[in-house]
Amino acid sequence: MILLDYKDRRPIYEQVTEKFKTLILSGVLKEGDSMPSVRSLATSLSVNPNTIQRAYAKLEQDDFIYTVSGKGSFVSCIDTLMTEQKRDWFHRLDELVKEGSILHISPEEIYEHIKQADHSS
Repeated sequence: MILLDYKDRRPIYEQVTEKFKTLILSGVLKEGDSMPSVRSLATSLSVNPNTIQRAYAKLEQDDFIYTVSGKGSFVSCIDTLMTEQKRDWFHRLDELVKEGSILHISPEEIYEHIKQADHSS
């Protein structure tokens, strides 16, 4: 489920956090699904449990998961997450469009670039 890239300069907890966010947003992990226990995930990835705990804390802070005392961690409401993620994405896009305007990049150039990027994926 989670593969770590030890050549990646980012800390392991950030990689784990990003991988789980991708799994949740893509629908692989669904609302209410149970997350692996900290200890079992740490063992399977051969990392310190504190690393996984830090990743889970970040996921909870970002509202991707929630914890039920004595039961574990679970995936949050995906609809809410998607709405928030889309809002954040469009905000970042707005900033890039403003920067592009300063660089005299036309809306047509942006559109063409998006079309090309969409066809290459």
